[in-house]
Amino acid sequence: MRISSTGLRRATGAAVLAVGALWAATALAAEAADTSDRSVAEQIFDAMVQDPGTRPGHRVAHAKGIVCEGTFVPSADAAKLSKAAHFQRGSVPVTIRFSDGPANPIIADNSPDAGPRGMAIRFKLAGGGLTDIEGLSHNGFAVGTGEEFLALVKAVAATDSSKVHPWPIEDFLAKHPRALKFVQESAVVPASFGTTAYFSNNAFVFVDKQGVKRAGRYQFLPVDGRRDLSDDDAKAMPPNFLSDELGARLAKGPLKFRLLVQLANPGDKTNDASLVWPDDRRTVEIGTISIATIVADSNAAEKALVFFPTALTEGIELSDDPLPQLRTTAYALSFARRLQQTSERP
Repeated sequence: MRISSTGLRRATGAAVLAVGALWAATALAAEAADTSDRSVAEQIFDAMVQDPGTRPGHRVAHAKGIVCEGTFVPSADAAKLSKAAHFQRGSVPVTIRFSDGPANPIIADNSPDAGPRGMAIRFKLAGGGLTDIEGLSHNGFAVGTGEEFLALVKAVAATDSSKVHPWPIEDFLAKHPRALKFVQESAVVPASFGTTAYFSNNAFVFVDKQGVKRAGRYQFLPVDGRRDLSDDDAKAMPPNFLSDELGARLAKGPLKFRLLVQLANPGDKTNDASLVWPDDRRTVEIGTISIATIVADSNAAEKALVFFPTALTEGIELSDDPLPQLRTTAYALSFARRLQQTSERP
């Protein structure tokens, strides 16, 4: 298998940086972790922060983004799936952050290396509570374990485009078809943040009022439909066209997403986010996300924000999927790092 130098950049940019935050530094915070786990986490996190695209005071993945506000209105079926407070009646305020995937906060939106896109949602519950969910524009992660991701990082680091093929990254992708699919499909440039579908990929357990538990994954589907750009159309776009287009779209009215949960069938794996469940699995329409405005100072708002996939509420629980806890640890370290770098500026 051979990939072009552009394909290599996509592998190092989209796959490595966007997924890297899912694994980094988990064992550092786990007192029960053994030495080998700790070593894997340290190596992955070190690779992320050393990427040339990183900037002081910014996230080490999904660094370029824009923050919005809106509301969530649950459907009647939401309360049947879970007793979670925001799944009951009434409107719930939400904060949303859309983002490009890499660590470079000035990457051009029309770059094939700017994917996958992200959509993070914070629900502001009555009484001051919060709960978060996050989605990526690719259905399925690149790899399923921390060890696989470390192998991917090492393959990227060992690749020298001046050498003969096959490169280490080519060997890795040839042996990991889901990672190759992730890299290739994340290179697509969307027409809008609002015409992109997002997937949590992580499985959660939804508990109803009778105590019945069902495993499922979130999907955020744009009401305006999905639309991507051709290569020629993408090249013609300005570098910040996604945020510009979002502002113009919101000036005409709210941007809406349908929030769904895809339920697992018996036998479906819930502990590997790289495995996509078949399309015939039942989905439950949870409600509608209506995005009304971009916040007044998005740059300041996003520096103060950090979304945690383990920030759950009663009625929603972690499954045996290891990624949410891994991500929470990584995001906390990333947040602390950018705060420290910001405070150290002269």
